[in-house]
Amino acid sequence: GDTSLRSVSLRRCCFFALTVDRGAVVIYNKCKKAEPEEERGRAMVTEHFFVDEIPAVLYGERADRVWLYVHGKCGNKEEGKSLADIACPRGFQILAVDLPEHGERCGTAAKFVPWEVIPELHGVLAYAKRRWKSVSLHAVSIGAYFSLIAFPRERFDKCQLVSPVLDMAALIGWMMESASVTAERLRAEKEIDAGNGETLSWEYYTFAKEHPIREWNSPTAVLYAGRDIMTDRQTVTAFAERFGCALRIYEDGEHWFHTDKQLEVWRDCVAGEPE
Repeated sequence: GDTSLRSVSLRRCCFFALTVDRGAVVIYNKCKKAEPEEERGRAMVTEHFFVDEIPAVLYGERADRVWLYVHGKCGNKEEGKSLADIACPRGFQILAVDLPEHGERCGTAAKFVPWEVIPELHGVLAYAKRRWKSVSLHAVSIGAYFSLIAFPRERFDKCQLVSPVLDMAALIGWMMESASVTAERLRAEKEIDAGNGETLSWEYYTFAKEHPIREWNSPTAVLYAGRDIMTDRQTVTAFAERFGCALRIYEDGEHWFHTDKQLEVWRDCVAGEPE
């Protein structure tokens, strides 16, 4: 593939999709704190609280079933509202949290790296399993990567992965190649500015190589864009085949779903989704 294209796309990793079941809508936000919500029609029941000191939001009327929503880079917990608009009338609630350096946690000490995010996700899931009879997972982009590494042996009722990052070591390798940075140099310098707003980290690269996705036990639907240059088609196809996932490919889509046509595809998919 063209590593220069991947380099450019890294600047747009702050854009993430929201889906329900096998359909997907995408709402993209620059990295910033969430704006006040605008309700349309009947007000959504919304509860703000903390899970182990992590800011959380719960959408929907009381129910026995919940979707755990895991946002991606530059997302926030309020993105779960778009999922709630579809899922809550079907008898679900949506639980979403702000991951480190996002939403209400912008400027805090915790870092948006897997070895800090994963323990937090363990705590959030433990809370969800105590409170609801049924827990499903919806995760986007790098949020999907974190979830796959955090929950390999969990059995969610359903799982939705949208534009998932499935091979972080390969992605970092492409970034290194684009920035003309060798593994030897990165090992020596530990961190290097990649020149595109991203910082290459030897610690992150090492973690990614040592923690590939080896196991996944939940029934899963994957939405993938035909022009996604963050995860190649071979990788997503192999993942779906290995773990028995339903794979939907929207050929004209990108990692960042944003055009009117892409949104129309999402609406059509959601309208036809079974409960």
